[in-house]
Amino acid sequence: MYTLPEAQKLVENHIQNLSIPDAPPELYEPVKYVLSMGGKRIRPALVILACDLFADAAEAAMIPALAIEVFHNFTLLHDDIMDRSELRRGKPAVHVKYNENTAILSGDVMSILASRLMNQAPGVVLNAVHDIFTRTAMQVCEGQQLDMNFEELLTVSEEQYMAMIELKTAVLIAASLQIGATLGGASQKDAEDLYQFGKNLGIAFQLQDDLLDTYGDPAVIGKKVGTDILDNKKTLLMIQALDSADAGQKKELTEWLTCREFDPNEKIRAVTEIFNTLNIKDLIEKRIHEYYEKAVSSLKQLNREEGRKAELYHFASELLNRDR
Repeated sequence: MYTLPEAQKLVENHIQNLSIPDAPPELYEPVKYVLSMGGKRIRPALVILACDLFADAAEAAMIPALAIEVFHNFTLLHDDIMDRSELRRGKPAVHVKYNENTAILSGDVMSILASRLMNQAPGVVLNAVHDIFTRTAMQVCEGQQLDMNFEELLTVSEEQYMAMIELKTAVLIAASLQIGATLGGASQKDAEDLYQFGKNLGIAFQLQDDLLDTYGDPAVIGKKVGTDILDNKKTLLMIQALDSADAGQKKELTEWLTCREFDPNEKIRAVTEIFNTLNIKDLIEKRIHEYYEKAVSSLKQLNREEGRKAELYHFASELLNRDR
């Protein structure tokens, strides 16, 4: 059986050898650029690990795993445009290195390439895995739209936010595991248990991302901190702060959320200071742990020997302590 690092390395080797057309270069060079940036390759590696749980046939899952990674990078490419992010993994985002129109079109062709790769899944499970993939792709887009909608709202409920991150982030991690299990011949129940494991872990993953956006080390995470604050993102940090704040703190937060002209560094400093006063970091860490426990509970229900699940347990545990 593969370890997660072994699966990640396997995916990386195949990504770098993926056949991508050369012409027109204006369309395909940005695709090659974004795929060459590296990254953790977690989602495709999970496809491999899930398949390996049931069939010891990781190679059969490789092309669908690449489809997941290409699709994921397509979403990042477009997200960077919408979020006005200048850096991705410590390098200029595609729309910065090239231009916005190029980034949009190159992202479009990546989404088509992802679908084309997924269509190469073995025929016996092709309909099942393609249905999971297309359903999930639509959900990710729904989540991104909700995220953008929230930027225009002064208040967002915790329930609304959790529903959004489930769609935008968690379902792709969940689907990666479900697709891998399906490719490995898992029962419908086992594939669903892995989906629930991935969904709850994905929510914990996004909450950790939210936390790192404010409290991470820019040198480690590869981008500036505080972008969520500057973009008025209604993350769980902001939602919890607004719920916990006294009248004065709520007034200050509202002023920062509605202010059109401000010094970016001062806004980040002031909002973070309120977060610190309200112990928001501790509250979010507690929620991350709650979703981790839900994920582990689903993994325990999986009808496989505990030893074979060890790498997924390890992955879940590592998530709690990641710093990027």
